[in-house]
Amino acid sequence: MKTAKVVLVTGMSGSGKSVALHALEDAGFFCVDNLPPELLPEFVRLESERRTQRIAVAVDVRTGRSLPVLLPLIQALEADGVRVRSIFLDSATPALVRRYAESRRPHPLAHGGADGTTAHELEKAIAQERELLADLREASTVLDTSLLRPAQLRTWVRDLVGAGPGTLTLVFESFAYKRGVPLDADFVFDLRVLPNPFYVRELRPLNGRDEPVRRHLDAQPEAAELLAQIAAFLERWIPGFESDQRDHLIVALGCTGGQHRSVYAAEQLAARFTARRPTLVRHRELDTAE
Repeated sequence: MKTAKVVLVTGMSGSGKSVALHALEDAGFFCVDNLPPELLPEFVRLESERRTQRIAVAVDVRTGRSLPVLLPLIQALEADGVRVRSIFLDSATPALVRRYAESRRPHPLAHGGADGTTAHELEKAIAQERELLADLREASTVLDTSLLRPAQLRTWVRDLVGAGPGTLTLVFESFAYKRGVPLDADFVFDLRVLPNPFYVRELRPLNGRDEPVRRHLDAQPEAAELLAQIAAFLERWIPGFESDQRDHLIVALGCTGGQHRSVYAAEQLAARFTARRPTLVRHRELDTAE
């Protein structure tokens, strides 16, 4: 089989798989939705030989009893020289319940249809789906879409597939604690111990990417100390994740509003590591607002 780049899009129903697949299609991938897992090797072989080297496939709980064979098939493809990146889209249960209420579409594991499913039944279906997909989630790069707009999700998916497989990519993501910790984080660091620029009147409307905020935090000795400790921690443990064949490590950095300290920390840490390994920077609250 010719070497192909395959992106597998999976995850919780209602978490944005259609949006992700459309983003990949716009990026030049040949895409197919809800492919039965048993057909994946033959589909990849045919498309890599006659059509494209960039393939995206969406698979989820709708495949039913075929789902357990998916991971072994992925491993077999990788052994055959195919580069497979699995992206798992996840969302908090309240966000999924809200989306189903707004769309009035039935959950694939719920009974009674869009109009006949109670909130309790929907939550039970979501919990069942999480259990069925647990192993696949563990083997994938996870994206938490709970608070993402479609445009933001499209950008994050394109960034992920553009980073390239084979080398661990560090993803530094800022967030606001008041809106919840990202579900996809591998490590979470709390920046609320640092002085808050929000209480400096001229800095309040700015964010951690702006030069006045950077200068203000650079002048705080504890900021430099905390960043040095986080960087040393990551340097110590990154090799362990690389030996485990991980392709992404998501480092979440939080502060109260996700505007100043966490944004500053994500930018500073990315600058420290970018010369030595691939890095991505995401600002959940700023990107959501833009």
